[in-house]
Amino acid sequence: MTESRAPKLRTLTGTAELRREVVPPTGEQNSLEGLDSNLLPLIEEPRTIEATRIPPTLLADLTLKILYFGGLMQGGQVALALRLHFSGIVEPILRALKAQHLIEVAGGSTLNPVSYQYTITDKGSERARELLERNRYVGPCPVTLEHYIEVVKAQAKIRPVVKDADVRQALRGLILSDNIVERIGPAVNSYESLFIYGPPGNGKTSIAKAIGLRLLPGNVMVPHAIYEDGQIIKVFDLSTHRPVVAEDAQLAEANRLDKRWIRCFPPVVITGGELTLSDLELAWSESSRFYEAPFQLKANNGLLVIDDFGRQQMAPGELLNRWIVPLEERLDFLTFHTGKKFAIPFETLIVFSTNLDPAALVDEAFLRRISHKLGIGDPTEEQFRAILMDTCAARGFKFDQAAYDYLLQEYYLHMGRPMRACHPRDLLKQMIIFANYRGEPLVMNQKLVDLAAHSYFADFF
Repeated sequence: MTESRAPKLRTLTGTAELRREVVPPTGEQNSLEGLDSNLLPLIEEPRTIEATRIPPTLLADLTLKILYFGGLMQGGQVALALRLHFSGIVEPILRALKAQHLIEVAGGSTLNPVSYQYTITDKGSERARELLERNRYVGPCPVTLEHYIEVVKAQAKIRPVVKDADVRQALRGLILSDNIVERIGPAVNSYESLFIYGPPGNGKTSIAKAIGLRLLPGNVMVPHAIYEDGQIIKVFDLSTHRPVVAEDAQLAEANRLDKRWIRCFPPVVITGGELTLSDLELAWSESSRFYEAPFQLKANNGLLVIDDFGRQQMAPGELLNRWIVPLEERLDFLTFHTGKKFAIPFETLIVFSTNLDPAALVDEAFLRRISHKLGIGDPTEEQFRAILMDTCAARGFKFDQAAYDYLLQEYYLHMGRPMRACHPRDLLKQMIIFANYRGEPLVMNQKLVDLAAHSYFADFF
């Protein structure tokens, strides 16, 4: 972000632009459907500066930085940028800044303070530049750490329970044994930890994604940012958090709710071999002078998947030791660069997924801390055939029993190759590529099987 004024403000906590023509709604209508009554008092819109729990000086500093980058802005638009109530909070702040000659009124209706147009003075610009040297966060007002903890814990208590029908619906398209399906629901309801292991290509990652994207119930309130001990931690991340509806729509309907929170589907964070220990700590930026939340904080009240466990750059033991306290205490500890350490809730379903031998990765003491273990083996011949038939139907490719028997005999039984759940999809993709290249109909035959197998498998010489 540059220090020049701009006609529009792009927040640092998202990608949506705050348009000048938008004014906060004035009615009392509100969409509360799906929100638990026990949670509502914690996310009720603050109507006074004290109710925000944020120091007034921080509110004033943030307002000044917004006007520095926003140029000429209506009072209602400043309130929208801050996600705060206008008459109870933002108007008093604007009056105080005006009294200090940091901003001035440049126009607007005298009958409607929301329409007053504000602009920053030279003195205010100088002050804003000083503030930006210390902290370059410009965006919605944060919530306090204490407030965040209260909401996360409240959401954990009201988390809906999934049933067998929910699990089977979420796993539709995955052909799994009943023994596996029946154990997934209890693991999700425990909201503790799940260890998925087995040979590669049999759907471990697909199961984890299905849990996160289709099975986790309810909605989660996610703050734009958290304030603690003079520091700001950016939390909301569009690459992780999926708003139930666009935030603009939420702002328009949620007049009685605290707009510093965004109503999202349960977050899903998937990380693999690229994971390092530093990814699990607060990320401090010298240029922006505020923090980015680590994976596990962004995943609170949702799912965190450690995929390809054992293939990270650090030793498995190092990574496992990082999770001992969170798994046992449901608390995690983070540290500011100033040295201050503080606790955050660990209300996250964490999934470890690996195709390596668990005995070589995890000692018995750690396995005791994993609530649920799920071994995913190779599919049976019946399951393999069912997967291929389903994939053919989905891709408009005609299944042929004789060609399938040839595939099974020639490239699996004859060669002693294990069947993997991913093979039908991958082989079919190859067959379609070759059929299209040869100008042939999408019908399974022996020639296409040969071409696909020789292209896909790496054991022909």
